[in-house]
Amino acid sequence: MTKDKLARVVRAAKMYYQLDYSQQAIAEELGISRPSVSRLLQEAKDRGIVQIRIVDPEEDVQQLAELLKEHYGLKECLIADSPVNDEKVIKEEIGRKASEYLFQIVKDGDIIGATWGTTIYEVARHMKTKSVHDVNVTQLNGGVSYSETNTYAAEILNYLGRAFHTSPHFLPLPAIVDHLVVKQAIVSDRHIRYVLELAEKANIALFTVGNRYEESALYKADYLSEEDLKVLKEKHAVGDICSHMIDIEGNVCDEGINSRTIGIGLEHLRKKEFSILAAGGMKKAEGIIGALNGQYANVLITDQYTAEVLISKIRQEDTAS
Repeated sequence: MTKDKLARVVRAAKMYYQLDYSQQAIAEELGISRPSVSRLLQEAKDRGIVQIRIVDPEEDVQQLAELLKEHYGLKECLIADSPVNDEKVIKEEIGRKASEYLFQIVKDGDIIGATWGTTIYEVARHMKTKSVHDVNVTQLNGGVSYSETNTYAAEILNYLGRAFHTSPHFLPLPAIVDHLVVKQAIVSDRHIRYVLELAEKANIALFTVGNRYEESALYKADYLSEEDLKVLKEKHAVGDICSHMIDIEGNVCDEGINSRTIGIGLEHLRKKEFSILAAGGMKKAEGIIGALNGQYANVLITDQYTAEVLISKIRQEDTAS
């Protein structure tokens, strides 16, 4: 190809692909026929001057899901497509995706245990009713009596109960008490013990991961003292699951705090048929990693922005090792 013809091919390609000229406009500009323009553009593709890359968002999301599923040995990984990287929007999209998954898997005789929080509220809020029988819904851990943001414990159980035609079992207790003896007295009550045993028997657990200790609802509700906070900082706590504070490896950070926590023990989450972690957002990334490293979840439902961060951290670990 002569230098002049190559220049014409490049010029036609730039006008068409970069400047958005029509082929007719290019023909008039170059003083050639429209079929000649078409041949120039084809030449540009054949010679690699123009390279077309098609990005399928669904395909990219599916690839992220498969990578996370394989790395953490998950039963399922679903990624919600959030239109913007905004915490409120992300929670809503995760809620919608998780509600669809829960609707799909629930069957007659299931016991569903749920924790509280704004993400789980979005799951419950989006639930559609399903014709099933003998389903039980129960609370996995104590709640908070005061929080700067609503934790929606009662609303979550009521929405889930309505969706599966059952009356939920509440745990109207603080998440963490001041003394071990207080917890022992509370859980010895036969009504409380029944709800906790039901939570342990649940074959489906729906939970999220809380923010880091200094930003958690537990601290804002005054369930964690300054001394507790100091311990959690020293132990590098990254978040909580069912009010149990964990580190990046999924280890419980402090047995003292843990012994005062009212709710299901984390070891029970590993035994569930479906242990569903619904969480997303940059603040939750390390907490999600801790939950997955601890193998507390066999199903992860998150958003594409968080999934990319998780994959990035996995690749950093692989490079370092």
